[in-house]
Amino acid sequence: MGFRMGIVGLPNVGKSTLFNALTKTAAAQAANFPFCTIEPNVGEVAVPDTRLDTLAGIAQSKQIIPTRITFVDIAGLVKGASKGEGLGNQFLANIREVDAIAHVLRCFEDGDVTHVEGRVDPIADADTIETELMIADLESLERRLANLARKINAGDKQAKEDARLMNAAREALEAGRPARSVTVAEDDRKAWGMLQLLTAKPVLYVCNVAEDEAASGNALSARVAEKAAAEGNAHVVISARIEEEISQLDAEEQEMFLAEMGLEEAGLDRLIRAGYDLLGLQTYFTVGPKEARAWTIRKGTLAPQAAGAIHGDFEKGFIRAETVGYDDYVAGRGEAGAREAGKLRVEGKTYEVKDGDVLHFLFNA
Repeated sequence: MGFRMGIVGLPNVGKSTLFNALTKTAAAQAANFPFCTIEPNVGEVAVPDTRLDTLAGIAQSKQIIPTRITFVDIAGLVKGASKGEGLGNQFLANIREVDAIAHVLRCFEDGDVTHVEGRVDPIADADTIETELMIADLESLERRLANLARKINAGDKQAKEDARLMNAAREALEAGRPARSVTVAEDDRKAWGMLQLLTAKPVLYVCNVAEDEAASGNALSARVAEKAAAEGNAHVVISARIEEEISQLDAEEQEMFLAEMGLEEAGLDRLIRAGYDLLGLQTYFTVGPKEARAWTIRKGTLAPQAAGAIHGDFEKGFIRAETVGYDDYVAGRGEAGAREAGKLRVEGKTYEVKDGDVLHFLFNA
């Protein structure tokens, strides 16, 4: 189950520096944490999770396979992108293909790095990109609604349903609000997703600060934090330059460098986790002597669908899932100990998988 996060931003905000650091860090990870360059601007990285190492140690697994998230470095946007300015058309097309947006905002002062708008204002930068996406969504909706008119007049029920959702999105956009501000009923979520609205995607604001502000942020990143909270979005504070330096170091050197900078972990780890959380994802594990592996599913996923993340046949032939919570697995030093302690459960098709569950699926081939 792949999840893609697009990294966007105006020119000269540190977007490419951050992405390059991300890919270098991933490439330098041990063999158990593979990095894959799918295209020049696409990187697939491991989601950091210390629980996986713990489980592998208990089971003495020969291989550790983490869950992954894909980052896409999307071409820089300029004002007028919705009209095709700059690389606007490519930018908008790439955003349609991702599940969420990591919006890099310049929160540092540097006379040697020219801002495309001649000023440092992360809120205005965020509004510029949001406005371009809203304009693109509005124009797309107007075209599609015009094309649906004939079908609606002919009594096409599906066309009426599509138009209902499109009109809800259009009303929000015309009021200056992104499509993600629309409350969508559970029954409409699939059809809503099919609209592929740019502003319906969740947003993670990435505050790129100076090196000496990476631990505490600054006044500019504080403004972004307020904006994110008001919108119900997430934010992280990162120094792209620090991440670039970290990417050149080995594990021991990284630890020493982070300690010197007053940081507990690399900003990229926080960025990856924040993106994972933003998308409403969680992890379950399969553990054995051959491998310990993490699997990505959405929160609320039932056991058969969780099994389907491994293979479609597991979902189709699902019988039951032998389940142990992470803490119980660790306390019992493995499945056998958890079973003896009465902590191993047998769950059926209606079981909602929890984050950290260690699962063993039984199914009909």
